Amino acid sequence: MRIWTLHPKYLDPKGLVALWREALLAQAVLLGQTRGYLHHPQLNRFRNAPSPVGAIAAYLRGVHAESVERGYRFDGTKIAPAEPVEIIEATRRQLDYEWSHLKDKLRLRAPTLLADMEAIAHPDAHPLFHIVPGGVADWEVTSTSRMPSAPKRRAGW
Repeated sequence: MRIWTLHPKYLDPKGLVALWREALLAQAVLLGQTRGYLHHPQLNRFRNAPSPVGAIAAYLRGVHAESVERGYRFDGTKIAPAEPVEIIEATRRQLDYEWSHLKDKLRLRAPTLLADMEAIAHPDAHPLFHIVPGGVADWEVTSTSRMPSAPKRRAGW
């Protein structure tokens, strides 16, 4: 599951569709409508919001707005009704990490789109997020956190 801090305008068509589906899954988790993904770390920032369902609904509204801008037909009625929510803080290094991660994906699946974005040094965040100084989020699985630890050596080896 990847729920981007980045603004959805940077995603290629495949990425935007995947984001819509994954954010709907996150909404189902937060509404208690599914047993899968209950402990997914990317849900932490929504769970920590004063209104978790309101936060994911606001996130989905941002993704839906981008889909409308592109002429897609995402079903907005799938977004849970919720009151407006406060902006969620996200860190600069998290946004930068995601930007690098997205560019790696686009290098393979949408190089033309990537070429149009190469000059962007500081991408915009999804409207739900306010960017503040700080490191990569502790829930993020970075390439270094995916690396297996060195095998333990036993005496005599």
